[in-house]
Amino acid sequence: MTRVKRGKIAQKRRKKILKLAKGYKWKRKSKYRIAKQAIIKAHLYAFRDRKVRKREKRKLWQIQINAALREKGLKYSTFMNRLKEKKIKLNRKMLATLAKEYPAIFEKIIEIANQK
Repeated sequence: MTRVKRGKIAQKRRKKILKLAKGYKWKRKSKYRIAKQAIIKAHLYAFRDRKVRKREKRKLWQIQINAALREKGLKYSTFMNRLKEKKIKLNRKMLATLAKEYPAIFEKIIEIANQK
């Protein structure tokens, strides 16, 4: 039988994992098994936190809109309800940007929402 030389693919796989673990501390950057676990955990955190980031942004926009409305003597929930009744389709990101950067335009939107 001829001799089978092995290891090219395995070396490549290990090298790929260790390359991903570059910048980690201690054994996590140099030991394959530990580095692999660290990479898996990092990917899990990244996946989870991409979802969490969206939630946190929405919360931030709600807080910014509410702060701008409280200055005018309104509540966030009533304002959003009035926008829905008037069929004004501005999302929270747009409203937060308007409240922060263009207060005059935001005041006009408040006036439109408050009309009977």
